[in-house]
Amino acid sequence: MSNLRLDAKQATQFVEQIFNGYGFSKRNSSLIAASLIDADLRGITSHGIQRLSMYDRKIQAKYIMPDAIWRIINQTETSLLVDANQTMGQLVSIFTMNEIIEKAQSHGIAVGVVKNSNHFGAAGYYARMAAKKGLIGIAATNSNPLLVPPNAREPFLGSNPLAFAFPTKKDPFVFDAATSTVSLGKIEVLLKNNQKIPGEWAVDGNYQQQKDPQTILDDLSRDNRIGGILPLGGLREDNSNYKGLGNAMIIECLTAILAQGSISADLGNKNHDLSHFFLALDPCLFGSLDETENNLSQMLTRMRHMSHLSEEPITLPGDKEIHAYEENQVKGIAIDQRTFDELNVIANRLDVPNLRNFDAVKG
Repeated sequence: MSNLRLDAKQATQFVEQIFNGYGFSKRNSSLIAASLIDADLRGITSHGIQRLSMYDRKIQAKYIMPDAIWRIINQTETSLLVDANQTMGQLVSIFTMNEIIEKAQSHGIAVGVVKNSNHFGAAGYYARMAAKKGLIGIAATNSNPLLVPPNAREPFLGSNPLAFAFPTKKDPFVFDAATSTVSLGKIEVLLKNNQKIPGEWAVDGNYQQQKDPQTILDDLSRDNRIGGILPLGGLREDNSNYKGLGNAMIIECLTAILAQGSISADLGNKNHDLSHFFLALDPCLFGSLDETENNLSQMLTRMRHMSHLSEEPITLPGDKEIHAYEENQVKGIAIDQRTFDELNVIANRLDVPNLRNFDAVKG
């Protein structure tokens, strides 16, 4: 049972039951489950069902409150500031993006900022919400400190992902990426699959490359964190790591600084007040939606059909996720053995039917 796949609908039902068991309403449990399984369907396993173990720890520690009610602090026709009040990041993010989509449809553009929140899953989920409505969508968040600035001993910034979605005639063009070399979730996935850390992804407290995922996870769980994940560009300035650092700082400005929330350096084992940023922009401010979608669709087609040096196709950002989504709808979502076992422990504790009752098949 080392390579399992779960039917997406059954996996969704399982996650819904888990969050219902924590005390979330059926509607909110459904919203959370949909966002997590969407990540798995798109092959983003670092932000899918394997994240349940992290959410379980935070809910038990009361960092995430199932009955929390967020509130709007301030809003205008084109802006929204929300206090999440320690709810699940997915719930307040879906609410905020829906609100600014409605504002952008009326006024052309809208920005939403959230503070006092929690991990919200894959950023692309929210940017894609806007693109499905014919709008340009942007979503970003700060996170617990894990990014080590060049020549530093300890982390200061988070993985600070940014997602951008633009409507086309078919699937939206979506770019969703951390501003660190990878997200912490990918380090967790490496550990669960008994793999070493590749490339210039992570360093220890002496700014030396670290290949052991367990060491990185342990060092980032300490009260006094050391080492961590590198910014895009890796170890050296001649690989442009200052650009990755700068991008992470920009996300920090758009989230924590703009929301007057906690910066990543002040987040950690006892403080989980994350901040998010969302933007929706109507391309009709500049021309017809039909022409805009056509222009981007044509550009993407031309890029994919450029002459290439091998039999491998030219792959653009988001292409792998589109292909994975189509494939996993049929094959089911992938789940590693360790996650499978962890989720069954949670299910048993909550008196929820565990995954052994579902149609899990070998991949």
